[in-house]
Amino acid sequence: MALLAFKNELTDQNPLGILSSWNDKNNSLHFCEWRGIRCSRRHPSRVTGINLRSQGLEGSISPYIGNLSFLQDLFLGNNSLTGKIPHEIGHLFRLKQLDLSHNSLEGKIPNNISHWSTNLIHLAVFNNKLAGRIPNEFGNLSKLKIMLLGNNSLSGEIPNSLGNLSSSFTALDLSYNNLEGRIPNTLSQLTSLKYLDLTSNRLSGTVPSSVYNISSLTSLSFMFNQLHGTIPYDIGFTLPNLIDFSIGRNNFTGPIPGSFSNMSRLERLQLQVNNLVGSVPYNLGKLKNLIVLQIGKNNLGNGQADDLNFLSSLVNCTSLSRLIGGVNNFGGVLPSSIANLTENLFYLDFRNNQLHGSIPPSIQNLVGLTTLILSSNQFKESVPPSIGHLQNLGFLDLEDNKLFGSIPSSFGNLTRLIKLSLGINNLTGFLPLSLGNCKSLQVLDLQSNKLSGSIPKQIFQLPSLSLILSLASNSFTGALPMEVGNLKNLGVLDLSRNKLSGEIPSTIGECSSLRYLNLEINFFQGNIPQSFTLLKGLDELSLSANNLSGTIPKGFENLTLSKLDLSYNNLEGAVPKDGVFKFKNRSVFLIEGNSKLCGGIPDLKLPDCPIPINPNMERKQKKSMPIKVIIIVVVIAALFLTLIVLFLILYRRKKSKSILPSTPLDVDNRLKVVSYSELLKATNGFNDSTNLLGVGSFGSVYKGIFLQQEESKPVAVKVLHLQQRGATKSFLAECDALRKVRHRNLLKIITCCSSTDFQGNPFKALVFEFMANGSLENWLHPNIGATNNNDQQQLRNLNLERRLCIAVDVASALNYLHHDSQSPIVHCDVKPSNVLLDDDFTAHVGDFGLAKFLSNGSSYSRPLNGQRSASSIAIKGSIGYICPEYGMAGQVSTQSDVYSFGILLLEMFTGKTPTDDIFTDGLNIHNFCKMHELPERVEEIIDLRLLLELREDLNCAENSNHNMLRNERRNITRDAMIHILASIIQIGVKCSSELPSDRKNMNEVNVDVQAVKDQFLRVEM
Repeated sequence: MALLAFKNELTDQNPLGILSSWNDKNNSLHFCEWRGIRCSRRHPSRVTGINLRSQGLEGSISPYIGNLSFLQDLFLGNNSLTGKIPHEIGHLFRLKQLDLSHNSLEGKIPNNISHWSTNLIHLAVFNNKLAGRIPNEFGNLSKLKIMLLGNNSLSGEIPNSLGNLSSSFTALDLSYNNLEGRIPNTLSQLTSLKYLDLTSNRLSGTVPSSVYNISSLTSLSFMFNQLHGTIPYDIGFTLPNLIDFSIGRNNFTGPIPGSFSNMSRLERLQLQVNNLVGSVPYNLGKLKNLIVLQIGKNNLGNGQADDLNFLSSLVNCTSLSRLIGGVNNFGGVLPSSIANLTENLFYLDFRNNQLHGSIPPSIQNLVGLTTLILSSNQFKESVPPSIGHLQNLGFLDLEDNKLFGSIPSSFGNLTRLIKLSLGINNLTGFLPLSLGNCKSLQVLDLQSNKLSGSIPKQIFQLPSLSLILSLASNSFTGALPMEVGNLKNLGVLDLSRNKLSGEIPSTIGECSSLRYLNLEINFFQGNIPQSFTLLKGLDELSLSANNLSGTIPKGFENLTLSKLDLSYNNLEGAVPKDGVFKFKNRSVFLIEGNSKLCGGIPDLKLPDCPIPINPNMERKQKKSMPIKVIIIVVVIAALFLTLIVLFLILYRRKKSKSILPSTPLDVDNRLKVVSYSELLKATNGFNDSTNLLGVGSFGSVYKGIFLQQEESKPVAVKVLHLQQRGATKSFLAECDALRKVRHRNLLKIITCCSSTDFQGNPFKALVFEFMANGSLENWLHPNIGATNNNDQQQLRNLNLERRLCIAVDVASALNYLHHDSQSPIVHCDVKPSNVLLDDDFTAHVGDFGLAKFLSNGSSYSRPLNGQRSASSIAIKGSIGYICPEYGMAGQVSTQSDVYSFGILLLEMFTGKTPTDDIFTDGLNIHNFCKMHELPERVEEIIDLRLLLELREDLNCAENSNHNMLRNERRNITRDAMIHILASIIQIGVKCSSELPSDRKNMNEVNVDVQAVKDQFLRVEM
């Protein structure tokens, strides 16, 4: 009866079939034989175990569970259970293991669990929405070994009573909560503790010295808190077994103890963003297992010559992959011994220090480097040509030093280089033509040097340049090459403060992605190109201090500029009065130094523009007077009739509640027609504060409910921003695409509406089925600053299984679009924000505003006449997800979706966006994952929350006997989990290969992803 009562509380009682045997009408099957149930051998009718992990269960936990008085193991983790934890669970005095992790349980943790469940060994409620304090009574759980409460919203202080837990207690996870106050000194009484994670709370004060005496600890993390104090000088002797010591982003002071060298197993030493001082110990080289050394953003070093001597000792750390010492006070030279570090080192950062001398040419030995950052130091001499041998280099930043000489032509060998920053130095000479070989370059910053000569056209033939091209404050001469128009994806172009001459090429108008254009203080002459009006995304434009003449081009007033500087030229004629020209703020619109300009708004105080005089005007006026009178009468009559017609139209529209006529799309799909007024009511007046779900490039999405319908199910209403260029085209493309496709993993459209609002303005909207769990974007990257607590909890329920299921859903949808729909369709904008999740976390691909049809099974999109379409050239999409070949050929193919899907996979399982800060430093997400040897180093790149899930499983295995592990925890071995994670990452790496020919098609990818999910499910069972 208790089991059936439990089943009845579930809203979906049999999602994966495990409860099909739980049938009170079928007496032929004893309840001890029901799936997920274990009974006692001594007492055959007594239930001792329930294991319903990962079964997609929804609903609440029945309080009748407390009637199973012989229950020892209750495993309900990784489901979608809601509501509170029933206090009746506290009546289960024989309970040994309780796992409610990875659900959506809320409310407080019942404190009576400790009153009765004195046999409890394992308590796991992490990844829920639990709030309130940690019960002080938990200190009475005398047999408890593992307590995992992380990723909730628990508040208050850590109870002192936890120090009373069993001497065999081994793991305490309180990370990612809202705990405050001090770390209790009583934790030092847990003499068998191995894992202590207090990451990301609001803890303050000092760490009790006694905690540093728990010699059994292997992992200790206090990151992202407000702790202060010093690190004990003898920590290496008191904690000799540490593998991970992470205290980054606190307020620790004092020196780094030399005793760290005694931690022979240490792999991660993360001390960044504190106030540590003094020298880095020379003996860290004894840490032969060290993988990550993060000491950046402290006050380390004394500005002395021997500050970096410790680097010589790190030669023995053959596994070292990341060495970050930037933003400190290190002085002296960069020792040549740095070239003897391991070839596994891929990230080296010593920015913002006081290093001087030369950069050792032998640095070429670090062949594994993908990122080299030595900016904001005092390096002199020339740039070593040997850097050109680091062919894996993706990010090179040497800016803000005192380097001189020319830019080595060997840099043309860096074909994987994404960012090259040599600005603010004393470099001279010409730009090497070989830079045209850097086909992956997205940022080229050479500003504030002494470079001269003409700008090679090869620079403008790098379509990969998509972020910044800055050659400002140099001595470049000659004309600006017409090839500048090739940079169609470039966002920032700064050529200011040079000696460029000639006319400004009209081809700049083809740089459709420009947001910032600065050509000031040069010798440009001639007219301002009319093509500038095509730069619809331009935000700032400066053409000041040149020799430009002519008038301000018509159409400039339509540009949405936040700054326009045309000062100190020879411009003439009328100044427009609209757009940016209507602002009197001198920092927004500058025109001084142009004596022949006239008109404009009064605040500019320009002279009135002269009215042209026609000698024959007076005679013509006399002859045309009767005609004018007739025209005036006709115009007045027409206006009067127009007003009457408008009044009748508005009256009829109001009376009929603006009933919308059926569109061909509506009729074809037999979709319900809805009016503007109905949508207005359904969305509460398109209320941004209560109904707004999100805002995209072409529209805003609102939640709506049609109350007058029999089934008042919510819908999503996408209202197009018709003033946005391309919005109407997006509307038609999305309606057309969704009308022709039907698949369970594609967002279902309800209707497309084209009408007018009550003022007669055009109105277009799409109505979709409502996705209760929002977008994958919000789950992967919840807004850290959000006040809505639900936003903070979402990702915590996205465990490995759910991510795999989502990956399979998206792969299936894209496979259908590419291979099974009436005409092959390329989505063109695959990214997490366009993947929507319904009630049961099934993924649906949406937003077909950029989708393109392929004709005749072609790999590339073409219009019906067989000619290449202009739309296939003007590529749209989202930065980070656009495939590299877009920048070169601009052709849309199914392989572009494969690339985007690969980036999506890597983002899902690393937790990093393709535009993450780490990648703005020159490392892209593809290379970041590819450079790690898989599966051995997969733990270094996977999402921290997946890593915590893995560690939680391992901790349970480590602290349980063989039978307990087999019966009580998910039976996934470390090797199996690592292999599964490595397999899915390898698929993402393959899909996001730079060359389309290196990628598989979506049919093959779909099979591969499904195979990984099947493997996970087989191992889990």
